[in-house]
Amino acid sequence: MILALVYPIMLGLDRLETAALLRGNGTFQYLTGLPSYPDPQSLRRFLLQAPPDFREQLHRLNDWLLGHFIHRPEHRSRLILDLDSTVVTVFGRQEGAEVGYNPRYRGKRSYDPLLCLEANSAFLWDTELRPGNAGTWDSSPELLAGCFLSLPADIRELRVRADAGFGFDPVLAMLEQRRAQYAVVARMASGLRRKLDGLRYERLNPRWEIGEWEYRAQGWLQARRCIVARRRIEETEPEPTLFTLQRYAYRAWLTNLPLTPAGVWHFYDGRAGCALFGSRAFSLQLSDCFPADLSAGNLARSDLKQIAAQATVAAGRTHSASEPTHAETGRNTRQQDHDRNHLTPSP
Repeated sequence: MILALVYPIMLGLDRLETAALLRGNGTFQYLTGLPSYPDPQSLRRFLLQAPPDFREQLHRLNDWLLGHFIHRPEHRSRLILDLDSTVVTVFGRQEGAEVGYNPRYRGKRSYDPLLCLEANSAFLWDTELRPGNAGTWDSSPELLAGCFLSLPADIRELRVRADAGFGFDPVLAMLEQRRAQYAVVARMASGLRRKLDGLRYERLNPRWEIGEWEYRAQGWLQARRCIVARRRIEETEPEPTLFTLQRYAYRAWLTNLPLTPAGVWHFYDGRAGCALFGSRAFSLQLSDCFPADLSAGNLARSDLKQIAAQATVAAGRTHSASEPTHAETGRNTRQQDHDRNHLTPSP
């Protein structure tokens, strides 16, 4: 019955009623190994009669599948997790949706889920569904804790890339406690902004220059390495999306990676660009995209199209493609070899 719910999502069917066409499709049943296909009412009864812990059972099964398939086609000892958030607009009164920041459909109710993808496999590793009006940092520690919980025991090295929604002390402390190496976008707080103009920058390429310093925000128990890149804004250039100060556009990362500043930039910009939920064996992760109190009965009354939309990530680049090159940094050959062995190439 679970497979009977998953396959329509993979095929892009909108509703349980639409999935009824699969009942008479012998080719579909042969390819999937299903001896038959239930009618829509049977699928609804299955969800309506599911016990309260049905979601947790699916979650545990999903974690088992992740631990199994992450080592295919060959065993792996290192994972790279990409953390991000996105806006999913809903139409109608979906449970848990609220009006919040929505650049495309202003004033519409939406979700603001946090997502974690494994970069090399593009598997959706974990999610936290939040209402559209959630605070920037809400549920970030919970998502990270869920990611750690489902890590295979034989993973020896973990690297994490994340946007500014994860750039605060509880998350950074969790990463350091787990001995994970990370590059997280730095939030442009007042303490950081005051230091930008006085930093020592080195020319990286014709457009960008880069520097680093030890940054300790208010309330932190320790300083952390901060990489800052800046470029001058041209007079005829439209308003940039990056943080600007005195005709300069800035990017900044907090990191504990043993890489040069240019290497940290390259590592961060290798983040997973897009992952379509349901395109792999992990379609069962649809259970992660709903709050814990969402009943199977409400799921039975939901549209499959909406479910699929909630689990689609469209996290492209948020900056221009003016990236540094290793040849322009002037590093010695040994350092270049080190970075090539430790970086994930940008797509």
